Amino acid sequence: MTYVVTDACIRCKYMDCVEVCPVDCFYEGDNMLVINPNECIDCGVCEPECPAEAILPDTEGGLEKWQELNATFSAQWPNITRKREAPADADEFKGQDGKYDKYFSAEPGQGD
Repeated sequence: MTYVVTDACIRCKYMDCVEVCPVDCFYEGDNMLVINPNECIDCGVCEPECPAEAILPDTEGGLEKWQELNATFSAQWPNITRKREAPADADEFKGQDGKYDKYFSAEPGQGD
């Protein structure tokens, strides 16, 4: 088992999860974070820290798209190990549906 970041993170990108991760398995895109499934130790401490409820265990059904996205982009985006401020408009996007189709960016973030 591992944890995955879903589209609930897009345009919110709260980084509370990064701060608690004991193995630094988060990677930063332009407008979301992903988890490297090969580095995640399945501890689960990140899941309750996410204000957008974007982190789920991969044992939940229907997450195949997100498992693939996390694996793909964690290999391309820079590692992030320190919490920074969320985007100023993050709360406006929290809870929106269909964020992947509307807002996803494959561009990398700045990382550490």
